[in-house]
Amino acid sequence: MVGDKPWQDVIEAGRLEKNWVTRVEFGRRVIAVYDTPSGIYASLALCNHGGADLCDGYFDGHVIECPLHQGAFDVRDGKAVSAPATRPMKVFETRVENGVVQIRV
Repeated sequence: MVGDKPWQDVIEAGRLEKNWVTRVEFGRRVIAVYDTPSGIYASLALCNHGGADLCDGYFDGHVIECPLHQGAFDVRDGKAVSAPATRPMKVFETRVENGVVQIRV
């Protein structure tokens, strides 16, 4: 059950790039943390279509575009919103606690 997974610290909220994507190394994973108008979201940084680093992509509001093939995803729920991406990307439940961005893994 997702709610049983512990929260893990990822990055201090003050270190996020404002209205942009911040690349964070988290153990052996690379996480993309998105500062959006409606809050902070996080996903795996690698595009599930071409394996490119989404942190190098174009970010606009709630949509991240892969720099390799321009497939796009909604960072709030991971849904693919533009071809050639068809599968949702892996997103994490996110919160800010005591000034630190946390995710459930």
